[in-house]
Amino acid sequence: MDFKSLRIVDAIKELNANFFLPAIQREFVWSPYQIERLFDSLMRDYPISSFLFWKVEKDKVNDYEFYEFLRNYHERDNIHNPKANIKGEDEITAVLDGQQRLTSLYIALKGTYAYKLPRKRWDNDQAYPKRKLYLNLVKSADESELEYDFKFLSKNEVNNDENNYWFPVGKILDLKEPGDVSEYLTEFVFDDYSKEARKLANKTLFKLHNII
Repeated sequence: MDFKSLRIVDAIKELNANFFLPAIQREFVWSPYQIERLFDSLMRDYPISSFLFWKVEKDKVNDYEFYEFLRNYHERDNIHNPKANIKGEDEITAVLDGQQRLTSLYIALKGTYAYKLPRKRWDNDQAYPKRKLYLNLVKSADESELEYDFKFLSKNEVNNDENNYWFPVGKILDLKEPGDVSEYLTEFVFDDYSKEARKLANKTLFKLHNII
């Protein structure tokens, strides 16, 4: 058995391109709060356990069924992993352990999470606003167990004011170099914020870049 490290940005590129799920895996079940906690743990350098991969040789690929990772989760309309079309592929990598964490990373960085608003009917399409993961750059989490303020928000819920600057977490993939992070901070942040808030934003965004 080989052990190696893998950057999050590289793992995301492999999902549904080379990384697939074997039919034995259960479906995605994590809540938005669990994904927010996962990112808080990453930012605090907590271990998130290892992943188990299975290299499937080309001549064995068609012996099994494989499924794709969910990118845009919808509590009513999109909870099932679609079957993967892998004909013509070379070898692939099947994920035996780590589906929930990898799917969470995929949704947070590349997709959306739509869950039903309370007191709304299940058949009401407006009850499921698409939400993306955001990180408050100028304020720490209110909850005592968390340090970083990650939240899934719809477009209507993003409100930047003197206490909040919501950075879309997926945008970190566009900031490929540290210089890109500095340019973003210079361009968008933060004349209306205190010195302490600007300092926190700088530290937080560079930390996110390093983690991803």
